Amino acid sequence: MKKKHLEMMLEKVEGFKSPKADREQYATPATVASELLHFAFMKGDITDTVYDLGCGSGIFAIGAKLLGAEKVIGFDDDKEVLEIARANAHKLDVDVEFVCSNISDIRGKAHTVVMNPPFGAQKKGSDRPFLRKALELSSVVYSIHNAQSAEFIKKFISPSVITEYKLIDFPIKRTFGFHKKERLVIKVEIYRIEKRTEG
Repeated sequence: MKKKHLEMMLEKVEGFKSPKADREQYATPATVASELLHFAFMKGDITDTVYDLGCGSGIFAIGAKLLGAEKVIGFDDDKEVLEIARANAHKLDVDVEFVCSNISDIRGKAHTVVMNPPFGAQKKGSDRPFLRKALELSSVVYSIHNAQSAEFIKKFISPSVITEYKLIDFPIKRTFGFHKKERLVIKVEIYRIEKRTEG
């Protein structure tokens, strides 16, 4: 599937009905989701089991299934949002499992983890539990972070490594009262992380 076709399919995914600012619940735009997923697909990483951590309304999980992953599970600890994710999967006619779980309680093994963790704008360091858990569950991780986060992330994930990254635009629609603009575009980086162990 071409990236543009995937993006068009993912445009049909509904976002949050009542997003929570403290949890940084911003809908991942279809442009960004298709960029990350197509990147993973071209590297041969959308295969076997794929986990989407903090899946929100399910855009990554659904996209991974559309690209041919055998089994896809999306995890989030917000029950209301998971209902939207299930409705989105039904609308796009894909078989994705959605599980209500806190990030620290997730168990299992996946070939690849895809995620857009909180950037830490509301609560510093809120992406760290996601990175830690992703590397516990899988040997390949695709994750989105604020541009210029690379040095911190390299240190945090060591001995695992960032093998490649892409710098892209992430448009954020006005979602909360404190947003001044109708649309703000920030620069983000998509990292491909490979698990390495010491020794």
